[in-house]
Amino acid sequence: MGMVMSTEAVAIETRDDLSGLLKRIFEPVKPYYSEGFARLHFGNTGAAYPEAVAGFEGFSRMLWGLVPLLASSDETYALWERHLQGIKHGTNPQHPEYWGDVTDYDQRAVEMAAFGLALLLIPEKVWEPLSSEEKEHLSRWLAKINNVKVWDCNWLFFPVLVNLGLKRVGQPYDQQTIDENLARIEQFYVGNGWYTDGAGGHSDYYVPFAIHFYGLVYAKVMENNDPVRSASYKARAVEFAQDFIYWFAADGPAIPYGRSLTYRFAQASFWSAAVFAGIQPFSLGEMKGLIFRHLRWWFQQPIFDSKGLLTIGYTYPNMVMAENYNAPGSPYWALKTFLPLALDKDHPFWQAEEEPLPVLQKQAVQTEPHMVICRDERGQHVVAFNSGHPSSNEHTHTSAKYEKFAYSTVFGFSVPRAEWGLGQGAFDSMLALSEGDNLYRVKRYGEESSVHDQFLYAKWHPWQDVEVKTWIVPGVPWHVRIHRIETSRVLDAADGGFALGLEHGETELLPDATRCVARGVTAASGIVNLYGEGKTELIVPNANTNVLHPRTVIPTVKSRVNRGTTMLVSAVYGEVGDDCSWATVPTVQVMGETIIVSFPNRVPIEVNLGAINGE
Repeated sequence: MGMVMSTEAVAIETRDDLSGLLKRIFEPVKPYYSEGFARLHFGNTGAAYPEAVAGFEGFSRMLWGLVPLLASSDETYALWERHLQGIKHGTNPQHPEYWGDVTDYDQRAVEMAAFGLALLLIPEKVWEPLSSEEKEHLSRWLAKINNVKVWDCNWLFFPVLVNLGLKRVGQPYDQQTIDENLARIEQFYVGNGWYTDGAGGHSDYYVPFAIHFYGLVYAKVMENNDPVRSASYKARAVEFAQDFIYWFAADGPAIPYGRSLTYRFAQASFWSAAVFAGIQPFSLGEMKGLIFRHLRWWFQQPIFDSKGLLTIGYTYPNMVMAENYNAPGSPYWALKTFLPLALDKDHPFWQAEEEPLPVLQKQAVQTEPHMVICRDERGQHVVAFNSGHPSSNEHTHTSAKYEKFAYSTVFGFSVPRAEWGLGQGAFDSMLALSEGDNLYRVKRYGEESSVHDQFLYAKWHPWQDVEVKTWIVPGVPWHVRIHRIETSRVLDAADGGFALGLEHGETELLPDATRCVARGVTAASGIVNLYGEGKTELIVPNANTNVLHPRTVIPTVKSRVNRGTTMLVSAVYGEVGDDCSWATVPTVQVMGETIIVSFPNRVPIEVNLGAINGE
């Protein structure tokens, strides 16, 4: 069985194909077990938690794939014997590789959730082989999660899964913790199938690959014992799916947005959990196609190193975009997408013919995540236009991951490499402002924001005496941005378009300086200054700033903003295909507080800048 190598095309048609792919992911892992098999050491980069905990994380995250693989009664796999030994040693306080006591807000609590899944789905393989002393060690160690605090977000589900697992094997468990945590998670629900990741938190991939994922596992295993809540979780997931399907392009990729993108194909794990829980927001063939195309797309990206190990990064190894909690083993959370392997081999999912995505609207308004999502005619380019969020946090690159104007399946997004200038800042799909010192500020959160059928709106203050109001008129391949800046200081402004990968591209700067375009073999990115005293320039940012492409170019409008009120309007272009052309550019008419935006082959859109809160 060969290991998975970078950019290798993989055939996924059947259950055996899917289990074979998982085993090929596991194969390169074998040399990295510790002597007692309780840890996996994949590399020497650091995270917020100690190296020993990172080693345990690597061990634990294998379970998200191993447990479904072994859930069919006749499935055996040699790697499990190592893991079983690791569980015996890691939970034994007298063993040198003991995983340690759990403290408040401990990464160990995150990793314990996979043990809950194991006790729920394969008790005969993880619990029954243990001696009475070993069972006591495992039970006592897992129960420690009930005596510590966890973060007030998706983490609340970790003690729930652990206690359900303990209950499954007849061990003492804490029903009060289950009830209290589920009641608190209920307060994160904001309607239409959407949650926030904690009170006032973002609605990002933690909604599908964490809250809904765990909720659907709960719904499946508790459908008889807690039928009301289980039915609610399933119904919400069906409703959520109607929106979430828009986050996927026809050929497999999902929109890169938010934090924890190094979990990669966990983006599709919601659909895996939906199949596991027995809900059908779409046909089994459509969900099967979505999961399989997503996996095929990922395995055509260079996400593995030369040893066959998953790397930290998105479509290529990249520490620049990583989170503070990304250790070398962290990316293996992606294995959650293999949950369908827990289904019986005669389940209808395996018999279903793979189908393309259903017919989707070209534009979908999603108010809960503050987005309008647009698709091109073929569905091969999906862009999420974003009004931003009313609060921020201390996670890495929060502005870049949550506050850009647009997030694209083709162009990705960029994060800053350092603080000096436009090259280090890599300000694609953002308005960056500087006092002339080459240090730029961008929107970190929106004090006001709203999402409408025809535009998005946000207000933000980069300085106390500088107010920016932004209106985005969405669309593909063109969208228009309107910025009204009221300032008491002179500023330099840079409005960045999409970042085009330079791996196979050529760039072209049109001569009149009001417009520029970068064209590659399969895509093009451009920007036009429609209103204001701006000039265009192709900014070449530092390498490894973009999540999709190691080297990029960003078409940008640069302007000088004087004291008082200034209005800037840009038309931004991004298209995929080998015949990209921007023959017809959008136009604007400025009539006092009203701007009329005219696109090719679309009804003109009127934006009233004087309305309260962008209405």
